[in-house]
Amino acid sequence: MRTTRRTAAAAVGAISLALMTAACSTGGGSGEALDPEADLSEQTLTVSIWADYSPEDLAEQFEEATGVKTTIVNHTTNEDIVAKLTASADPGIDVAFVSGQYAQALAEQGLLAELDKSLIPNEENLYPEALELAYDEGNVYSEPYAWGTTGLCYRPDLTGYDPTSWNDLLDPKPELVGKTTMLSTDRWLALPALKAQGHSVNTTDDAELEEAKAQLIETKSTLLAYDDTTFYSKLVSGEAAMVEAWDGWCNYGIAEDPQIKFVVPDEGADLWVDTMTVLESSKNKEAAMAFINYILDPEVQTWVAENILYKVPNQAAMEALDPSIIEAYPTLGITVDELFEQEVIVDLGEDSLKYVDLNAEVLATN
Repeated sequence: MRTTRRTAAAAVGAISLALMTAACSTGGGSGEALDPEADLSEQTLTVSIWADYSPEDLAEQFEEATGVKTTIVNHTTNEDIVAKLTASADPGIDVAFVSGQYAQALAEQGLLAELDKSLIPNEENLYPEALELAYDEGNVYSEPYAWGTTGLCYRPDLTGYDPTSWNDLLDPKPELVGKTTMLSTDRWLALPALKAQGHSVNTTDDAELEEAKAQLIETKSTLLAYDDTTFYSKLVSGEAAMVEAWDGWCNYGIAEDPQIKFVVPDEGADLWVDTMTVLESSKNKEAAMAFINYILDPEVQTWVAENILYKVPNQAAMEALDPSIIEAYPTLGITVDELFEQEVIVDLGEDSLKYVDLNAEVLATN
């Protein structure tokens, strides 16, 4: 099993509470002027990222390229790193990888530095759409690292058909009862029911959330399990026939069983983004900007797509991918236009607690 970027039931809503108690300022970092001529070899860098989500020798590569002595540390979940970043005024982290809605929440509390675009010329390698993401339009506080969507990962030889709707999961055919799994993280637990009922994945409407909760409780008795980590293995073994999955993670199953397929249901899904951010407390901001610029190099991001099997928002990198990889992993071929047909997940502030409550009630129901 891979160590993952979304392991465990990280409570999105808990972020807002953590931030409210940890930060005094609001509305983003100071945007201080940086020195483009700074001697990077005199700076050091600590980067926190999910394990197995970058090259193993990334620190050595970056140090060789820039002279910046770099330390890579790992966090397990968004909740883990946010807790660390909000525990003190200087958490000792310069660059943190977090999902888009978490970057939004951190920026709104003044914990992120504005990015100095003059030091990140490789931003030009991004798809233009990658600067229009709702959680941080213009990439003021974050640069995207990977992105994708959520859908159904399934084995047609076990389902007997190709699913097209979230209702195929929420109200499975009798022969599939006990052969399906759902994600249990707050926003992704609610997503299938919200989309099937025609609601936004960012809704804060109490009636819509109650409607989704009722469906999820009804669906619970049909599930094999809630599973955020081993769902693809259950498909490979045949224990499960259809699971809710992130597109890139479905590829881990496809790597072991090429007959596994992925589909975004007709009702739509989300557009999630994992980002790179610079902490306002960093004393090494020139090096931090250089690191983000290095990551946005097409060669580095091509490695990410080829080895992590998640799409990247780097147009030059995606266009450099070996076509045989996209043929083997069709989710990598999902186009930018298709991604932007989905909803960008955004931070909901205090209303995030509604999803925490929904999650708790569904999971606690017998």
